[in-house]
Amino acid sequence: MAQNTETFDKYAIFQTGGKQYQAIEGKTIAIEKIEGEPGKKIEFKDVLLRKTAEGLEIGRPHLESNIQASIVKQMRGPKLIVFKFKRRKKVRVKKGHRQSLTVVRIESV
Repeated sequence: MAQNTETFDKYAIFQTGGKQYQAIEGKTIAIEKIEGEPGKKIEFKDVLLRKTAEGLEIGRPHLESNIQASIVKQMRGPKLIVFKFKRRKKVRVKKGHRQSLTVVRIESV
């Protein structure tokens, strides 16, 4: 059984907000909140890996070149419910949380 998986010739892995993301030119991704208005250009300096037509570059710990992106919008993620319960103690705590996110479009890898 053959799997249908997409392969990209050019991409990079970068780190921001304590998480790692895959950067493909033209792709939009939601990351941890970064200050700025929509349309503002930003750079990600913590590039861990880059794949190009020439080959694979691995940073030790980071690569020299940066990733350029632009902010599309600021938004909030879905509401997550945190419910703590202790049986036979009459302890019930219900809290909600929405994470602030920034949607960015990758312009160059």
